[in-house]
Order: sequence, then C-alpha cells, then structure tokens
Amino acid sequence: MKILEKIALIIYSYIILILAVILCLLVFGWLDMEFVGEIVRTILVGDISGKIVLGVSVLFILLSIKCIFFDSSSKEQIKERQGVLLENESGKLMISKETIENLVNSVALNFESTQNVTTRVELDKENNVKVYANLTVTSNAVIKDLSAKLQEKIKEKIKLATDLDVKEVNITVKKVAPEENVSENT
Repeated sequence: MKILEKIALIIYSYIILILAVILCLLVFGWLDMEFVGEIVRTILVGDISGKIVLGVSVLFILLSIKCIFFDSSSKEQIKERQGVLLENESGKLMISKETIENLVNSVALNFESTQNVTTRVELDKENNVKVYANLTVTSNAVIKDLSAKLQEKIKEKIKLATDLDVKEVNITVKKVAPEENVSENT
C-alpha cells in the first residue's frame, strides 16, 4: 500500500471513529442534538470551512471508489504470483511457478522409490526459490537418504534449467505405499 493510501486510511478511520462516538453520545442522550446541529451548520455554512469539507468529502468518495472497484495489487506483486521475470539485452523471459513445479516433479519421479509427488513453489523478491514437495514413497525407501539426494538433485536441476537460486527444498513424506504382495498359485 502506498504512503498516501495509508495516510488517507488513517484519516478516514479517525473520522469514522469520531462520527461513531458522536452518534453513541446522541443515542444515550449525553449530547444535545441541537448543539451538534449548530456545530454542523456552522462548519457547512462557513465559506472556507464549507469548501474544505467539500474537498475532503470528494477525496474520500474517490478513495472509496478506488478501494471498492480497483485492486490495489501492483504489477510487481502480480508478477511475483505468476513467476520470475528475467531480463537481458535481448528481451524478457517469464518462468512460471508451474514450470518450476514440473521440474521438481520430474526430478522426484526419476527416483525409483518415489511414487507420487505434489509440489508448491514460493518466490521471494530476490527471485530465490523455496520448494515444498509432498511425496509418496515405496516401503523399501530409506527416507533420510532419499530426501537428501532429492534435495540436492532438485537444487541442481532448477539452477541448471532456470539459473535461479534455490533457498530451500522442504520435503514431506505424506505416505509410504504398501508393498505389493504377489501370491503364487501352484
């Protein structure tokens, strides 16, 4: 959120708070309605104060319309959600999160003891990659060795394919698949 929007939101919040307190005082009878009416009339009828109130009102109307109908996400935030934008003298390249997820899945499924993989990728502002992989492994898998090798291979593959630095590869073994029993009939 931009600094101007933050300041406007703070001022808007204070005005709403003051109005709410005044309304509560009026409802409980602790403030005289005629007194409040006279103050409002004085502010609105005054030449300079009336113009100030009008200007502030128009500003808040415009800010309200902007907040209601327009997304405040910046183009940079949208790009971060989509993927990594790389630029060089020849042009631009967008590497989507789905591409990185597919790389991770292909690396993981190349291991014999991995049966199923789901992946989620997060990118920070410096284009560092965090990978979260959920696995189903076979019952004969040595999970500690598998995860260490998998983390290393995923980092290598992403670096080689995209030239992006992988900050973390977090692996969760969700399930160990049962052994398939083959019964022989003699």
